Amino acid sequence: MNFSTILEETGIHTSVPCRVDFGGTLDISTFYLSMSHLRPATFNIALDLRTHVRLRPWHPGRIKISSKGFETIERSRTDHNLENPMGLMVAVARYFNAHGVHIDINSTSPPRSALGGSSSAATAVIGAFYAAMGEHPSPEHIAWLAHYLESAVAGVPCGVQDQTAAVFGGVNLWEWTFGENGPKFIQHELCSDGGKRENLNDHFLVAYCGLPHESKDINGKWVQAFKHGAAVETFERIIRLTKDFSAAMADGQFRQAAVLMNKETHLRQRLTPEVLDNTGKQLFETAALVNCGARFTGAGGGGCLWAVGQKEDINALTENWQQILEGVPGAGILDTKVDPRGIVIHEP
Repeated sequence: MNFSTILEETGIHTSVPCRVDFGGTLDISTFYLSMSHLRPATFNIALDLRTHVRLRPWHPGRIKISSKGFETIERSRTDHNLENPMGLMVAVARYFNAHGVHIDINSTSPPRSALGGSSSAATAVIGAFYAAMGEHPSPEHIAWLAHYLESAVAGVPCGVQDQTAAVFGGVNLWEWTFGENGPKFIQHELCSDGGKRENLNDHFLVAYCGLPHESKDINGKWVQAFKHGAAVETFERIIRLTKDFSAAMADGQFRQAAVLMNKETHLRQRLTPEVLDNTGKQLFETAALVNCGARFTGAGGGGCLWAVGQKEDINALTENWQQILEGVPGAGILDTKVDPRGIVIHEP
């Protein structure tokens, strides 16, 4: 479909949030189907570090994709190579049989930060194409389509929590199960009240370690350990910790949430010590000293850590983390808060 004519009349602009999480990996079908009797779930918070996508007209028969932090690609619609950093976005364009379009992606989160940026960007691109065609699918449809396209391109098991956070926003516990005709998620919204969201902003902290992130290898190790039976009991414990953590966060029991977060991080470290790099280990150990919990985001191995705790403890941790991160190029505390909005189609 040639989008150039449509986009000459009106440009399309969409945006989505990124996320921090607890209980990731449980959103991969390998885990949630075989442990369905335990009702696996993942907690996440949508952050206002939004990814913006703009569709602009381009030469008919060609596609251009640009994204901050990545090399721009410009190619014929008949070039079907997905083996590049923009492969997921190419796959989205191919799904819509799109050409005559420039997909411009601008993320306000750091590159390779493990905040779900590429997955959320795919949801924004999908939403943008539907908006250009005058169609308005459900958020569930957009999330699942983005998930299946990512899994197809990656060739490894992928989760769906990044996509749900992107399209719905807010603070949620996502329960993963199987519905009448396929996998489904059940949303448990935990923080719909505006005042409660504002209060939550004082009780968590996000730091960028300034290092590239690659989730495939660590995720792959977790999947293999689970498939071989070595990690089943560990992930059963992570399910229970995730639900207890979610309840503590919903009830404002932030010191208890911190204890639970540290327990989950220790479990992950036993499976894969590399889930925290050297900077991450320093941040994690420092958090525990001031009664805060800390955890990697996504599959760890670099990127971001986030912390929870009482307001005064988070304030103390902020100073400590800033001192640690001063010596790490590109690292720092991220200025972010809860974003109640999911995917947004902006007015021209």
